[in-house]
Amino acid sequence: MPTLTEKTKVGRKMHFAEIGLLAFGAVMGALLRYQITESPLLLGALQVNVLIANVLGSFILGAFSVAALALNFDAKYSLLVAVGFCGSLTTMSSFALETSNLLDNNSLYLATVNILANVGLSLGAVLGGRAVATIMLEALLR
Repeated sequence: MPTLTEKTKVGRKMHFAEIGLLAFGAVMGALLRYQITESPLLLGALQVNVLIANVLGSFILGAFSVAALALNFDAKYSLLVAVGFCGSLTTMSSFALETSNLLDNNSLYLATVNILANVGLSLGAVLGGRAVATIMLEALLR
């Protein structure tokens, strides 16, 4: 079975509709990320807003990757959901900045927790999203 990346043609020109789907997904993802990160949410001394955005986006991307392959979605929907929405919702740069700020403040423990939580939980969310989508699709397609 081809992967989501293999289904997408690389190096070709995008059509106007595809640019529109990409832009719409990006705007929606950015708006959701803004809503999630707008007011600080603390778990002890660690701000977890970016973690929530990264884990949520990773779960959605995992579920979408399974659904897109199983239901043979056109590659343009990857632009909408995977690249646009999830790409704008998740935020490596904010995660890196927050971790850097923790290190600048000599909070090595919190920086380590932040790194492990963002990477571990995001990977777990992708796997969880894929598992949930697989179970749902198997139930729906029976």
